[in-house]
Amino acid sequence: MSRPRLKLACAAVLSLALTPVWAADLMVSAAASLSNAFKEIGSAYEKQHAGDKVQFNFAASDPLVQQIAKGAPVDVFASADQEAMDKAEGLKLLAAASRRNFASNTLVLIRPGDSKVALGGVRDLAQAAVQRIAIGNPASVPAGRYTQHAMEQAGLWNGISNKLIYGTSVRQCLDYVARGEVDAGFVYATDAALFKDRVQVVATVPTETPVTYPIAVIAGSAQPQAARQFVEFVQSASGQAILLRYGFGRP
Repeated sequence: MSRPRLKLACAAVLSLALTPVWAADLMVSAAASLSNAFKEIGSAYEKQHAGDKVQFNFAASDPLVQQIAKGAPVDVFASADQEAMDKAEGLKLLAAASRRNFASNTLVLIRPGDSKVALGGVRDLAQAAVQRIAIGNPASVPAGRYTQHAMEQAGLWNGISNKLIYGTSVRQCLDYVARGEVDAGFVYATDAALFKDRVQVVATVPTETPVTYPIAVIAGSAQPQAARQFVEFVQSASGQAILLRYGFGRP
């Protein structure tokens, strides 16, 4: 073999040797309330899996299911309630036996930090001084579904329905309250903790169904092995420690 050809062959072999064989680009669609925790989990995962890159798409759970059903290139889906994941499973979007619960949360009633309205609990929402209440749209936002069910159980839903301002995600509801655009709002405890200086937690709201978060590999994932590794990492001691730091409970 001539010297120029030998150099080319060696360069090709070296290039292959330096290319991470198992490197993967993962797309994770996750509930908006997971944004901060999952960004840190993604960074931690990348450090343990050299060459892998994790990208996130955060939104309300139901629209994420719709995106996946329409062919969005997603590898992993993490929902803020079981109902959204049930929809994904019913549409046969999940890889077999990959669904797992990985975290829990609580629903809370909050108000702007500088609010002068006297609020001691959910029953005070009926007073005339409370005119605007932010909740996630129950048709698409898990936090909104939890809120509606809780208010119906308390016999308050009909009395406050005309005051409701629907958000497209729980984070949008948090922003409404933090900016003082509404008198109160329903979010997760983990969301409220992010804005301690701008919102005040009035009360923890009991929910008939526990707030649990499931995660699963998408059946059409282009990186099924890496996707399963990410799901495993979320459930690992390292992943759980990050979630706990952001206020999430164990599943």
